[in-house]
Formats: sequence, C-alpha cells, structure tokens
Amino acid sequence: MTRLNIPVSVLDLAPIRQGEDQLQAIEATAQLAQATEKMGYQRYWIAEHHNSPTLVSSATAILIKHVLEQTESIRVGSGGIMLPNHAPLVVAEQFGTMATLYPDRVDLGLGRAPGTDLLTANALRRSRGNDPVHTFPSDVQSLLNYLGPVDEQGHVKAYPGVATHVPLYILGSSTDSAKLAADLGLPYVFASHFAPRHMSEAIEIYRDHFRPSRYLAEPYMVVCLNVIIAETDQEAERELTTTEQFFLNVIRGETQPLSPPVDDIESIWTPREKMAVQTMINQSWVGSQASVRDQMVDFQIKYDVDEIMAVSYIFDREKQTRSYQLFKNIVTENQ
Repeated sequence: MTRLNIPVSVLDLAPIRQGEDQLQAIEATAQLAQATEKMGYQRYWIAEHHNSPTLVSSATAILIKHVLEQTESIRVGSGGIMLPNHAPLVVAEQFGTMATLYPDRVDLGLGRAPGTDLLTANALRRSRGNDPVHTFPSDVQSLLNYLGPVDEQGHVKAYPGVATHVPLYILGSSTDSAKLAADLGLPYVFASHFAPRHMSEAIEIYRDHFRPSRYLAEPYMVVCLNVIIAETDQEAERELTTTEQFFLNVIRGETQPLSPPVDDIESIWTPREKMAVQTMINQSWVGSQASVRDQMVDFQIKYDVDEIMAVSYIFDREKQTRSYQLFKNIVTENQ
C-alpha cells in the first residue's frame, strides 16, 4: 500500500520579498511557522546562508529561537547548520540551551557545505588548519557526544547541552552524506529542492548501508522538495515562476529579492538558463491538490520515504499559506 499519510514539514530560507525589508522577512518566517503549526506540520526548519542580501537566515540559531518563542508545539530546527562554519562545542551549547528552554521541540540538521561563496566561507572559517569540510564526520560525532549522556562526557562539556539528546539529522545532496548517515545510524534528509541529481542513488545507499544505533532502529528517510499547490494546475504553474526566478538568480549570481510570478517566463531566461534551472528543480510537485496528490502517489510508489519537507517559494504570503494547507490536506485525507 502506498504511504501518503506521512509527516510533512517545512523548510524556510527566510527570503526577502520584492518591496519588503529584513524585518518583514523575519516576521513572515514566524507567521508561516505559526500557520503551519496550526495545520499540523511536524517541524519547521530554517536554512543557514551567509552573505546573501535577500535572505535573513545567516544567524540561524537566533532565528530558530525566535520561531520557538512565537510557536507552541511544532518542532523547530536547522536545515541545516553548516558545520564547517562552527565549532561543534558552540553548536552544542546553542542548541542545548534552546532544548532546555523548549524541551522536545528542537532539531539539529547538519550540513557539510559552507552555505556561501568561497571568500565568505574563508571569513567564517573557524580555523586555518584542517579543512572543516573534511572533518565533518568527526565533528558530527563530537556533537553526538556533547549532547549525549552524562557518563560519556570527556573533560570538555557543553553546558547546557549535556544529556539534552537533541536529535541530529544528516543533510546532503550526495551519496557521501547518505553513507555517513547510514554509518552513524542517523536520520537522513536529501536536498532534492535544489540538487535532485543523486536522490535515487542516495536513498538506496542510505537504506542498504544503514546500521541500527541508539538513535534509530531503522532508516528514517526525509526528502525535501519544492511544493507549489494552487486551486488549478494553471495557477500553480504561474506561481512556480517565482521559484524559477529564484534559481535563475542563483545561476546568474544575482541577488534579486523573491519576485512576483510572471506570465511569460520564457522572455526572462535563455534556453541554456532554462535547462539549468529545470535541472535543479525537476523534483518539484506543482499543480492543484488533486494533481499533486497524483505526483505524491507516483513518488511514494517508487521511494516510499518517511517524511516530506516542503519548500514553497510563493510570492503572495496568503497563497503560500494556502499551498501548505492544500499539501497537508493530501496527507490528512489518507489517514
């Protein structure tokens, strides 16, 4: 039987919309978290990005804390903390403090990329010695230790943090991250919303190599997708042009705010740019509620994942909220 009644969650990069400022973007993040909490979403994650004038998620832990303050029950976390930019002890202290304030509501998703350009990554880098990208596996292990049982701590401890057992998730868009998550027995989140190329292979590797651990008895596979749902297929396709413009900016190296949908996207990009954008977002669910349900059925027949994390770059906030409600309807109607 095809599983549709699975947890659904939100990933937010906290973008600044055209005509708005940074404060309004932060307010929009909290408001969307409140709305999706009422809908019954499982978790609300915020992604770390630096030197991006159209995103307000650089101080990720602070923004997570703000969303925790503005909500009551939804899990809130990082999608993810880019570990090359941070000392594991500091991350453990930050998330341990939040877990102390908000018990059983904090998640810690971890990525091995810097989440920015090379010059900014060098400015963020915590040391000039070993490349922290290559120390990612040992840094994850350090975090597991810092947040773990009291009797397994070394001399250096995270206060608060010890024994908070903040759940860790490995994020990735490659087979390397899949193998690491499997080896450590941790949940795995694949970033199909911008890098779907290796998704099938990564899912297979994670499941085939998974080692049961104190954290998980069985693999737990989350896939992050762009999800755009509207009242009709045609309206959803038009709303998708906001997402397409977002990734077109990435390809061009431009820093435009989140833009309204357009009627003729073909007039904006070149054939080569179109191909590049569509390669990045070819794992997107777009259409009416009925159409996206069919897309979800097809996906689950093939992959049978445990959770979907939805990214919805929709310019109009009310339409964005509506899209999340329609998506939740799909899984709710199959309970």
